[in-house]
Amino acid sequence: MIRGFFRLIGLFLLVIGFLSLVYDGARTIADQTLRITRLGELWNDINQASQQSFQAMVEGVSPLLWNSVMKLLLNQPAWAVMGILGILLMLLFRPSKPLIGYSRN
Repeated sequence: MIRGFFRLIGLFLLVIGFLSLVYDGARTIADQTLRITRLGELWNDINQASQQSFQAMVEGVSPLLWNSVMKLLLNQPAWAVMGILGILLMLLFRPSKPLIGYSRN
């Protein structure tokens, strides 16, 4: 059941990544310049207060973690981050292969 839940989350992340890629492509075609939505911009557009509270929480644990890792992650294209996380979840929680020579009766 947990495996299915995390696979569902991975599938949703893949869908969000694909929709973000289509959105960036449509904006690029409309503006005739390369337009990429960064993960930090997307998160800020959805809910700015949660991003600020998450930043305060991470900086409370380690300011170096926010400045080095999280800023780097938030500056990446949203479609790439969501797609990679979705693929990782789908691969990590895939169903196990059936054993050869054993019956499950």
